[in-house]
Amino acid sequence: MTRNRGRNVYGEPLEDCSFDPLTGFFRDGCCGTGPEDVGQHTVCAVMTAEFLAFSKERGNDLSTPVPQFGFPGLKPGDQWCLCAGRWLEAAEAGRAPQVRLRATHEQTLTIVPMELLRRHAVDLN
Repeated sequence: MTRNRGRNVYGEPLEDCSFDPLTGFFRDGCCGTGPEDVGQHTVCAVMTAEFLAFSKERGNDLSTPVPQFGFPGLKPGDQWCLCAGRWLEAAEAGRAPQVRLRATHEQTLTIVPMELLRRHAVDLN
């Protein structure tokens, strides 16, 4: 089945985020979303040690591998589809990772203002 991956925050076709590690709510390498994605995993972010520590402090340890679920654990430099709400929380705490806008789903804009995303972008137009 071919999934409609959606559009990015520019209204263009959504680019891939990461295949190594394999990310996305649907584990298809992109930050697409759908009704079943209640966490809205739509922000393609570049992990930093600071953000990984922040996420762990908030109860979501993204750095420890969980082999039984095929999760390798993330390290700085990895790209990962984050929940838009968690990314916003990190931004408000001054600990947000950088974002790849062309790989960030347009649905993110219902939670995070474009200007805030642009301040953290690694791929500005």
